[in-house]
Amino acid sequence: MRACVIGSGSWGTALSQVLADAGCDVRLLARRESVVAGINEEHRNPDYVSDAVLPDAIVATTSHEEALADASLCVLVTPSRYLRATACAIKPYVADDLPLVICSKGVEEGTGALPADVLEEELGGAERICVLSGPTHAEEVVHRIPSSVVCASVSEDTAVWVRDLFSTEYFRAYTSGDIVGVELCGAFKNVIAIAVGISYGLGMGDNTAAAIITRGMAEMSRMVCACGGEALTCMGLAGTGDMVVTCTSRHSRNRRFGEDYIARGRTLDDFEADTHMVVEGALACKTLHVLSERHQVELPLTEAVRALVWEGADPEAVARMLLDRPLRSEF
Repeated sequence: MRACVIGSGSWGTALSQVLADAGCDVRLLARRESVVAGINEEHRNPDYVSDAVLPDAIVATTSHEEALADASLCVLVTPSRYLRATACAIKPYVADDLPLVICSKGVEEGTGALPADVLEEELGGAERICVLSGPTHAEEVVHRIPSSVVCASVSEDTAVWVRDLFSTEYFRAYTSGDIVGVELCGAFKNVIAIAVGISYGLGMGDNTAAAIITRGMAEMSRMVCACGGEALTCMGLAGTGDMVVTCTSRHSRNRRFGEDYIARGRTLDDFEADTHMVVEGALACKTLHVLSERHQVELPLTEAVRALVWEGADPEAVARMLLDRPLRSEF
């Protein structure tokens, strides 16, 4: 089987390896010729997870047409802000029945559309779309450290097919029918990781981080239920699992952005210039505001992160505001 992976960042590279280990020939779409040369000639991605030696079955290209030729699967691993443009670019080469796996985590700016909704609008076929999400840092997956994900689709057959295709001895997949819940969990956990990072940057401790994670889960579950998802999804791999790893891991760019940049008066532009990486939580805290207003769901932590990232609010003042909120029942 041939699989096409759109996006040669750290996660796209790691998933390409998983698919190659599962027996697929992989065509990895990259934007830069230097990345193509590094992967095809040295079996390394020179820009991301460069310490990993990639299987021979991974071949990189800058051509959409070449990447999708004879593909039995297309995996989209692009930042959420570029997803619609990417879908439009590949549309001429995507067959009507080609299964699509979406790995972007976020909500579309302006519309509040989830990634699966964007793909369905541009490429059609809700039943062929599957969302893959979970607590999986690329830096560990490329070294074949045991990891688990959830595959969510409105079609059980699609979810099972994707689950079986991606499963290896170190990469374990489960299925879900709650595509809304899985996608919203993926957006929220990045925002809360920024908040946790800020708390550590301000000199707070593990108690504070645990409180932020727990109350962040409450915000997540309120929004998931309001949008038609299942509260139980928030307790699974896409929710609790991804929240824990993103908030606590040294690999987390969202936590690092909060701790080393926002808490120290630096900006999103500074982070992206230094790392050449996208902070999905920075956009999500703004785009989730659209859903918050639409469904009248209170999101105090998310709103606090939005004020810090986009409005230049003072971190100490925002922390005090959260601590001074009226006392209430936990549930």
